Amino acid sequence: MSILVVDDEDSIREGSERILTRMGFQVYKASRGSEGLEILGRHPVEIVLLDLKMPGMDGMEVLAHIQRLNSEILVIIITGYATIETAIEAMKRGAYDFIPKPFEPDQLRMVINRARERIRLTEETEMLAQERQRNLADLGTEKSRIRTIVESLPNGILVTNVQGQVALMNPAFQWLMGIEEDTATGEPIESCIQDKGFCQLVKDISAGNAQSLSATYEFTTIGEKCLQATGRPVLGDVGECQGAVVNLVDITAMKVLDRMKSEFVAKVSHELRSPLSTIHEQLALVLKDMVEKESTRDQYLLSRAKEKTQGLISLIGDLLDLSRIEAGNVCIDFKPIKLDELLKNIVDFMETRANGKNQHLKLVLHDEPLPLIKADPQALESVFGNLIANAINYTPEGGAIEVGISLLPEKIQIDVSDNGFGIEAKDIDNIFKRFYRVKNEKTRFITGTGLGLPIVKGLLDELGGSIQIQSEPSQGSTFTVFLPISADNSPQNAASQTE
Repeated sequence: MSILVVDDEDSIREGSERILTRMGFQVYKASRGSEGLEILGRHPVEIVLLDLKMPGMDGMEVLAHIQRLNSEILVIIITGYATIETAIEAMKRGAYDFIPKPFEPDQLRMVINRARERIRLTEETEMLAQERQRNLADLGTEKSRIRTIVESLPNGILVTNVQGQVALMNPAFQWLMGIEEDTATGEPIESCIQDKGFCQLVKDISAGNAQSLSATYEFTTIGEKCLQATGRPVLGDVGECQGAVVNLVDITAMKVLDRMKSEFVAKVSHELRSPLSTIHEQLALVLKDMVEKESTRDQYLLSRAKEKTQGLISLIGDLLDLSRIEAGNVCIDFKPIKLDELLKNIVDFMETRANGKNQHLKLVLHDEPLPLIKADPQALESVFGNLIANAINYTPEGGAIEVGISLLPEKIQIDVSDNGFGIEAKDIDNIFKRFYRVKNEKTRFITGTGLGLPIVKGLLDELGGSIQIQSEPSQGSTFTVFLPISADNSPQNAASQTE
């Protein structure tokens, strides 16, 4: 940092130089005002010690020139013969401070340190101001970039604040919802969207009342567009909810495609079922009429053909079941059901099949009265019929299968256990996928469609239930089904309804 001392007294100039040099300054000296201005023109100087009374150009005139040259230079007035009023007048014209003659070294150091601190603070302020301008420019650029991205997205985007008021909606959202472009932000979501379920979803997420971090809602607009909304909360630094972001997708084409696929599968399956059933029956008659002297090879081939047609008939039945599940044509006949009686009937029916493999099929009922559950009996028969049939198929001869019932808070647990072949860990995540079958040396001769468990999963989803599995290879498997109990179906109510 540099200082210029302008004073016509040699002692002031020399003494100031000694003190200021020890303080780490580079010092320039001038005995006249014009000489000082020449130095300022050649060298950068931050502080000027300026005497007011000098021959030729006085201090006031030099101060005016310095102000025009660089107003950021701090000028400290040295007063001697001049009055305090003159020094104050100089400060009004732009001087930073003054020091009276004669002054002690400590006085000079104090005034210069004040000026140096002022320069430091000024530089820091300028740096902060520049940083702020850069940050504002970056924020402006980022905001513009984000807005451009959001507005160009093909999906609809809605942003709300914590009160559920609209903060932003892009053109795609306005087009999907049929909202006018000049709709003002800050309005409640109900003022521009009529679907009550959608509005409630947005308000719940905005207020932080959603059941999970992501919620999905499907609805149909007046223009027959099928839309899917997925909302997430906007979280602050400490996890507080500050609003919601909703992504809106037009799934009309997907719904139409799914419906066409289901209709195609149902139609083709229905058309194939009748001729296959006829072929199956004809093969059964031919096998029945064949005499022992006829070729054993022919009998084997006809038996295999009959087995394959039965497999195709089962596949068609499963495809039709899946089509009905996708179309929502299942689980529509809800009625009170005694689950223990339903399971007993299924086990009795499947017992003949288990006996054919010398297996032991057992039903273990709960000790206490079970509550009635509201469900579709045909759907439950399909669920447990498939699970027990799978247990029979994948358990070797002489094995054991057990169906047990447990009563839990607000739900009933049904376990279908066997000591059969079991399932490896790598297959467990895939067994509910369509057409997936566990294939190894023990199971490769077992026929099936790979659709039984997907049907079970689909039906349980419709019933509001769930399914879990535990299995170990060569140790067996346990499929656990959970069915909900409605509030009015307590065990006491169930007992009173059966009296």
